[in-house]
Amino acid sequence: MVSGLMKVFSVSLLSLFFLSPVLQVIEAHSHGSHQKGAIAKMVSTTNAFLDSLDRKQLAMATMPFADDERFNWKFVPADRKGINFKYLDDEQERLVHNLLKAFLSADGYWKTTTIIDLEVVLFEKEGAARRDTDLYYVSVFGKPSLDGKWGLRFEGHHLSLNYTIVDGKFVATAPTFWGANPATVREGSRKGIRALAKEEDLARELLHSFDSQQRADAILRKEAFRDILTGTDVKVDPFDFKGVAMSNMNESQRALLLSLIREYTDNMPEAVAKKRFSALKKAGLDSIRFAWAGGTHASEKHYYRIQGPTFLVEYDNIQNQGNHIHSVWRDFDGDFGRDLIREHYQAHAH
Repeated sequence: MVSGLMKVFSVSLLSLFFLSPVLQVIEAHSHGSHQKGAIAKMVSTTNAFLDSLDRKQLAMATMPFADDERFNWKFVPADRKGINFKYLDDEQERLVHNLLKAFLSADGYWKTTTIIDLEVVLFEKEGAARRDTDLYYVSVFGKPSLDGKWGLRFEGHHLSLNYTIVDGKFVATAPTFWGANPATVREGSRKGIRALAKEEDLARELLHSFDSQQRADAILRKEAFRDILTGTDVKVDPFDFKGVAMSNMNESQRALLLSLIREYTDNMPEAVAKKRFSALKKAGLDSIRFAWAGGTHASEKHYYRIQGPTFLVEYDNIQNQGNHIHSVWRDFDGDFGRDLIREHYQAHAH
């Protein structure tokens, strides 16, 4: 005879079974509403910044959405189209930081400002004029609004944040580049700072958790590649699916890899990060692979990549005797919002 408590428990499970599609709809609606709120904030903070600019500044900061410059991304110290901090007053700089806080999570904003601050470390070491925290550029493509499509780029040495927003409902956030030189500040007033610590430590912890067969599958070669292999290509294609698949990992290893992936996705506002992670799950987590090249111990030159059906993460720590990080997130069909724009044109006559 089933006890009253067990009856209640059984009914609860049955209810959850039948209600689960409803709960999924509610959850999807909640995520959609939160993302719309996040995008509305992106629109308002970008327009607040643009409204603060005079005519000359506005001409520097803005370009048509169709301008090929939108695809001209880079992560080295160089002149760019857009407006950098040298042309802004204190209030306008504050508005840029408000904008960044809207486009990033708290962690993403910390990484961004810490990467910029590393230019001070490099200037103190080298004295080179290109090491300048003012040489970070805001570029706006199209008119920020809750209708149609527009884009934003924030870029400078070791940073390239690219956003495409469509219909006030969808946002693409790739390619996204994060770098750190030095990866670990070893001297001076900023000694000990590591802008991209978890991106390195979680990956090495995962590698060290592998058994001998997994290690053999994961390590592509004994020497690290010279840099991220995709460089600044406008469009990237998948590599051969080498490495260890998530389906061949144990529970703790899967958790480590998911934590590493979230270290990249969670640089974005919560609602945007959840949407992106949901898309990864839909494409299939089990087929995501992790691969490594180079030394396996701290301070040794190394490279890794994470590849799924729809995305690629590349990371290297090669230069300066293994103390200089480059990392990038690419979406095979979604870089620069290609998939969103295609869907937009399919849904709207032009």
